[in-house]
Amino acid sequence: MTLQFTLAQQLPEAVETPCVVVGLFDGQFSAAAKRIDDAAGGALTRLLESNDLSGKSGATQVLFALPGVKTVRVLAVGLGDAKKFDAARYAKACGDATRALKGLPIDSAVSYLSELDVPGRDPAWKLRTAALASDAQAYKYTTTFKPREKAKTPELHTLAYAAPAGTDASALDQATAIAKGVRFARQLGNLPPNICTPAYLAGEAHQLAKDHPGVVCEVLEEEAMYKLGMGALLGVAQGSANKPRLIALEWKGGAADEKPYALVGKGVTFDTGGISIKPSAGMEEMKFDMCGAAGVLGAFLAAVELKLKLNLVCVVPAVENMPGGNAQRPSDVVTTMSGQTVEVLNTDAEGRLILCDALTWVQKYKPQVIIDVATLTGACVVALGKHASGLMTQDDALADELLKAGNATLDRAWRLPLWDDYQSQLETGYADIANIGGKYAGAITAGCFLSRFAEGFRWAHLDIAGSAWDEGRKGSATGRPVPLLVEYLLDRCA
Repeated sequence: MTLQFTLAQQLPEAVETPCVVVGLFDGQFSAAAKRIDDAAGGALTRLLESNDLSGKSGATQVLFALPGVKTVRVLAVGLGDAKKFDAARYAKACGDATRALKGLPIDSAVSYLSELDVPGRDPAWKLRTAALASDAQAYKYTTTFKPREKAKTPELHTLAYAAPAGTDASALDQATAIAKGVRFARQLGNLPPNICTPAYLAGEAHQLAKDHPGVVCEVLEEEAMYKLGMGALLGVAQGSANKPRLIALEWKGGAADEKPYALVGKGVTFDTGGISIKPSAGMEEMKFDMCGAAGVLGAFLAAVELKLKLNLVCVVPAVENMPGGNAQRPSDVVTTMSGQTVEVLNTDAEGRLILCDALTWVQKYKPQVIIDVATLTGACVVALGKHASGLMTQDDALADELLKAGNATLDRAWRLPLWDDYQSQLETGYADIANIGGKYAGAITAGCFLSRFAEGFRWAHLDIAGSAWDEGRKGSATGRPVPLLVEYLLDRCA
């Protein structure tokens, strides 16, 4: 469950709580740390002078039983150089604090990091960002571990943030809803592929609708997709014993005649590459190839929790890409729901094949905007690394709106060109379009492929192949781009 967030108005030296959190810049105190130091007769100053306390970014230290201070513990969090302190460093400090807090035998704490000055950011942003950074650090995947005994010591479940009397708590309500969406996305991404199958994703969507009045869920199975002519999606799925699903969730929070916003997420629950099989090294990370689906489902959940006054559709094409006697082959030609034919030159370029049919199908809702999200290309990771998602669209206004939302939430994206110059790379002598564009600009040609199935609509594509999960044996799904998408939707409501 998500952390519980509240506001606190007491002074740091006077608040009765298991732990108070204050920030230290490199060489100077924050205002809250200065009050603690004064109340404790210069205890923090002496620790700094003896190099037993540090203000360097990432440093944390718990101080016990300081004189003149009511709390038992003070957690000092390093903030780095005050001149370089910005939004990203603020979020990091809030996460560093929670990482330290969850290792203490306490059930609650009061943080005064929310009082720090962050250039260009208002109090509501500071509260929401602090809460989201804290909840991200508090999350722990436990589903497939042996059940543990109930903890004998308290565990962190409540965080209060210092704020002046009369502060609007709605930012914390927003953070709680977004945190639920992020956790939902992370949980789906982290589950092993023998559990999180296309049928499992469909079950989770049904449960989401059951738990939230006003949400409608529709799931198409294989036969229905055949009747609709979804040859590209079905071609990817045909090598697996786990049958595909097309999942749709609908929320009508706006006027009855208002066109919805549509989120479409790639749901490849495991990607071996098919006949064009991937190398074995690192293939276990391909359980994360459904993080686009997880991201749009998490954003949808957050939007419903917030009861956003807009209409929203979430569509997930869910498949497993496996080799087998019935798997599609390189050089197969499939017919998409749109009628366009595709030569499958590489079965590991499967995400665009399931998305193209989903993009055609979602048009029945007549959406005013379509945003698709996918762990689509390794080329995007090469271009942008793990920090930014790739954004592609031919709509400059939509690009600006999404980039603004990313910058506001620190869930940032970077725009890549989607010029017609690249479309020629998708030409083939055997179909209307090839599913790969050759050696160069792989992320862009993937976007070009998808653009052919969204013509006539305001559409954008987010490639989250780099940002969706952290690498390594203990790497975890990040829940991105849930914050970006929810901020975009909040801005539309505003």
